[in-house]
Amino acid sequence: MSLQNLKKSLALFLPGIFLLGFNIGTGSVTSMAKAGATYGMSMLWTIVLSCLATYFMINLYSRYTMITGETALYAFRKHIHPGIGIFFIVALTAGVMGSVMGVMGIVADISYVWSKSMVDGGIPAVYFAAFYIALVYFIFWNGETQFFERALAVIVAVMSACFILNFFLLMPPPSEILSGLIPNIPPTAEGQDKGPFLVLASLVGTTVFSGLFIVRTTLVKEAGWTIEDENTQKRDAIFSVSLMFIISISIMAAAAGTLYAAKLGLSEASQMITLLEPLAGKMAVAIFAIGIIAAGVSSQFPNILMLPWLLCDYTQSPREMKLPKYRSMVFIISILGLVVPIFDARPVFVMIISQALNSVILPLTVGCIIYLGNQKNLMKTHSFSVSTNVILSLILLFSIFTSVIGIKGVISQLI
Repeated sequence: MSLQNLKKSLALFLPGIFLLGFNIGTGSVTSMAKAGATYGMSMLWTIVLSCLATYFMINLYSRYTMITGETALYAFRKHIHPGIGIFFIVALTAGVMGSVMGVMGIVADISYVWSKSMVDGGIPAVYFAAFYIALVYFIFWNGETQFFERALAVIVAVMSACFILNFFLLMPPPSEILSGLIPNIPPTAEGQDKGPFLVLASLVGTTVFSGLFIVRTTLVKEAGWTIEDENTQKRDAIFSVSLMFIISISIMAAAAGTLYAAKLGLSEASQMITLLEPLAGKMAVAIFAIGIIAAGVSSQFPNILMLPWLLCDYTQSPREMKLPKYRSMVFIISILGLVVPIFDARPVFVMIISQALNSVILPLTVGCIIYLGNQKNLMKTHSFSVSTNVILSLILLFSIFTSVIGIKGVISQLI
């Protein structure tokens, strides 16, 4: 295959790679590792259902844009109510701000602990946070959307290779993995004063992420896809969600095969390094650390772009990220990454709360596409079928269930 053909083939999957970089960040790593370390593989069924729901929702939101040419927030504003679009902008931006703080906190903490094995006393976490923030902002300042996507492709490839390799190094027995496919809510783990509700909601929140579907419509429109490109869109979605599932199960299994097996649990990000080393060895720890850093940096790109992109979607203005107003927004959001290292906050707690709150937004996201997809004046002959509406209704019930669990989990952490 020539270099030109390789570039064309890669371009077909760049929107999916962008979504993967968006979804698999330190929030996912933290949630999956926390679940695996505390409850073994018993919550694997949640990942399976979440990935299936994500694939279905990606297809429906993409299909809406391919048929109407409208992006999500603009459609909410035009056909439902302007307040719905504003709610998503506020809610998703708040979630992203929490995610940025947690992402840099975890990545900096991991880098600091890992650096202790190479530098006496280690390099302070705040220096790592400042470096990663500057790196991502520098690429944002100088790059265009296609450049972001290609940079993400490299980072996501590194992240994927690290976590998949760790799966084979640290995986629990296959029987334990298969048993996790049976739906159940495990009892409160020994030594944990809180139940599994918050962890379960965070698994759903980090996988079935509302921002993913909304940003997807912008990427579909920018790619110029129409209904004739539906097969291309589906291949891209299958690639993204399949790799999302593989990476998620790899992280959970690595934690289950080591930390859960040794009954060590997980409460702080740095434990991923200090607890894994005696159980798995330095090589596995290095691979896991590189994977987490790559996940953090890859998710930081779409996180800092979220607010400007949402505003462009809502107002249907060009996505010119070099405008001073957008550069200022991105800078302010990026600087939030210093909060956890400077004030010594709990990054794992921040991330899990942030991911759980994402699940609360999900029912409205499902409800909006049900409404839009059944408008014959918009969808013409492509309005949703009975079977599609049935599946969406089941996803809506699932999202309401996890939202209730997420609220209960957050309340349990605050009491």
